[in-house]
Amino acid sequence: MPRAMFEYTKTVLEKVSFDVQLFRKELEKAVKRLLPHELDELRIWLMHYIQGKPELSKCLTFIV
Repeated sequence: MPRAMFEYTKTVLEKVSFDVQLFRKELEKAVKRLLPHELDELRIWLMHYIQGKPELSKCLTFIV
């Protein structure tokens, strides 16, 4: 089940990445929901995902 939540979180973040505010809100929810090791994985995934999307780079402060 926890792995499913991690995958779901990535899917949601990809779908709302068109809007920085939505992306930030979903990222905040993910920080509350995910396990510590999943947050580490999400941080790595985010670093790769936001390359080429400078508007989303501000959202990294919520997970670092």
